[in-house]
Amino acid sequence: MGDAGDDLILSVVVGSRAYGLDTGASDTDRRGVFVPPTEDFWRLDKPPTHRDGPLPEQFSWEVERFCRLALEANPTVLECLWSPIVEVTTPAGQRLRELRGAFLSWRAHQTFAGYADAQFRRLDPAAPKWKQAMHMVRLLLSGLHLVRHGDPLIQVGPHRDRLLAIRRGEMPWERVDAWRAELAAELAAADSVLPEEPDRRAVEEFLIDVRREHL
Repeated sequence: MGDAGDDLILSVVVGSRAYGLDTGASDTDRRGVFVPPTEDFWRLDKPPTHRDGPLPEQFSWEVERFCRLALEANPTVLECLWSPIVEVTTPAGQRLRELRGAFLSWRAHQTFAGYADAQFRRLDPAAPKWKQAMHMVRLLLSGLHLVRHGDPLIQVGPHRDRLLAIRRGEMPWERVDAWRAELAAELAAADSVLPEEPDRRAVEEFLIDVRREHL
C-alpha cells in the first residue's frame, strides 16, 4: 500500500461488499487503524487523528482515536472490528480484533438508533435516496443483532433481497418507513446482552502496549 500504509495495523473492507449487498458497480470501501511512532507525540505538532488513502475509498484512524470512538459505540468503528474481510493485520491488529468485546456497552442502543434516525431525517419521502434508505434499515438490523447477541450484523443474509429491493426503489416508501419504525421499536425495547460499561482498563492496557512497541 505504499509508505502511507506502512504503519497500518489493521485494514478491513466495509460497506456493501462486507455486508453482502454489493453489485457490479459497488466500490471497495476500506477502513483501517494506523500507529505513528510514539516519539511523534512528544512534538508540538501531533500526528493526525485520521487520514484518507492511499487507495481510493480508504480511510484510517490513529489507534487512540479509533479506540475512543469504539468506546463511544460509534457504529462505523465497531463494525470494522467484525468485518469478515480483513486485508491487513499485524499482531497488534489481531489483538485489537480480539479485544472487540471490551468496547461494547449499552451505549450501542443509543448510537445505532441515533445514527439510523439521523439518516432517516435527511431522507425526503417525496424523492428518497434509496441507497441511503437501505443503509438506514441495515444499520437498525445491525444494532438490533448487536444488543441481542453481542455482535453487530455485518453480512445481512436473509435480509439481502428486501434490502436490495429498497436500494432499487422497488419497495414503496410507506413499507420502508414501516420496517424502519418496527426495527426502531424493537431496538428500543430489546433485552440487551451488552454490559453497562465498556472495559476501559483492557483497552487502555492495549493502547499502552502499542505505544511501547512503537517507541
